[in-house]
Amino acid sequence: MKRVLIANRGEIALRIIRACHAEGLEAVAVYSAADRGSAHVRAADRAIAIGPAPPSQSYLSIERLIAAARESAADAVHPGYGFLAERAAFAEAVQAAELIWVGPPATAIRAMGDKIEARRRMREAGVPVVPGGSAPVADRQGALATAAEIGYPLIVKAVAGGGGKGMRVVKDPGALQAALDAAASEALKAFGDGGIYLEKFIERPRHIEIQVLADDQRTVHLGERECSIQRRHQKLVEEAPSPAISTDLREWMGSAAVSAASAVGYRGAGTCEFLLTDDNSFYFLEMNTRIQVEHPVTELVYGVDLVREQLRIAAGEPMRVHAGWLTPRGWAIECRITSEDPASGFLPSTGRIEYLKVPGGPGVRWDGGVEVGDEITLYYDSLLAKLIVWAPDRAQAIVRMKQALDEMVIAGVATNQAFHRRLMADPEFQRGEIDIQFLERRTDLLAPPTSPGRLLELVVAAALAEDQARYSRRPVAASNGEAGGAWVTQARRGGLR
Repeated sequence: MKRVLIANRGEIALRIIRACHAEGLEAVAVYSAADRGSAHVRAADRAIAIGPAPPSQSYLSIERLIAAARESAADAVHPGYGFLAERAAFAEAVQAAELIWVGPPATAIRAMGDKIEARRRMREAGVPVVPGGSAPVADRQGALATAAEIGYPLIVKAVAGGGGKGMRVVKDPGALQAALDAAASEALKAFGDGGIYLEKFIERPRHIEIQVLADDQRTVHLGERECSIQRRHQKLVEEAPSPAISTDLREWMGSAAVSAASAVGYRGAGTCEFLLTDDNSFYFLEMNTRIQVEHPVTELVYGVDLVREQLRIAAGEPMRVHAGWLTPRGWAIECRITSEDPASGFLPSTGRIEYLKVPGGPGVRWDGGVEVGDEITLYYDSLLAKLIVWAPDRAQAIVRMKQALDEMVIAGVATNQAFHRRLMADPEFQRGEIDIQFLERRTDLLAPPTSPGRLLELVVAAALAEDQARYSRRPVAASNGEAGGAWVTQARRGGLR
């Protein structure tokens, strides 16, 4: 393996390019018309255009990506995360073109991509799963019967895909049909598969994921990541280790993750996601058969470059992770910096990056995908960069993240920087008292509080607007001084009907 095509864009493409160079490999970037001048294009050894801005005509086109690999004489393809990273058909197409696939076998992707099949395999492997249906929903009556067996509240979930798409919480039978319709429609649009199933909704669990790494000889886990700070099932902040995990619990969950990966013949880097309850019971959710967005926090506390290990394993080399007990060192926190405006309900923001100040100093890492002059569009995910810090313990990591957030400056588009600053200053978060419904309860952290002065300005503006609206609705006197005009004439006609 000498030349790797990265079938992705943004910060993860840059991350993989750097890993390729560290391994002595050439890196080939691909780009759409919207990304012609992007940072990942400039960083690669070669770049190939793959089509117009819409992902369906560029980054989601298997044919164009395979053609780019052939044009560049690449001998391997790394999918990154998102786009086609978890499509078994892409892995098969890469291998059919006699190229190396930097990822797990297509059979493992397909097995774990189907939530029903994944749940079945996990039960057979002795991995605990959330109580739920054993087959996709076929009709309304079947759904009602399954729901009655599971009990309310429950959650409707897409059979395929992930990332919070095709999910609806249902608290009573009356809301079930609407949730089924909405989840199926969303899943069909997002994944091309409208299959859905029912699962017990667990109140206020933590979202804990376990990093696994597997080569031809062995499968190991590299501890947990705490991913409970979420908005609408989308992760915003991750950390490693978790404040809720003891050494024994880490090994129990790690063993379950290794069993899960082994059950599908996994190779490469992957992540098993679990729900953890207050009594330390944990349940398998799904397996992400790719590198995760939040992989840097694991790298910082375990000292392992996961992307370089992916490349080595794909090339047939053994992983450089020693056998035996692995213990996290220190604490790492990651904040996802997105072009979303919390003051406007996290609506996407577009524009040009006019100024960028990247924070630095000891223990600060910036995995960015943008530079000054880059255009932020609505075609792609809103992730601009990941700000990661490391410190000897959690309290110091939070302080370091506060400092890094204060130092960071991005001008030209709105970002979620202010949300992260409020979160880091919050006493509940600082105590580690979090769960996946944390931000549903703490909506004050999502949007900035309105000051008394600003509130007065808004009230006055609303009053003036209402007065103007009332004035515009008043009848206008006729120009000849007589009451009437067109308004009176119309009223009289109405009275004669």
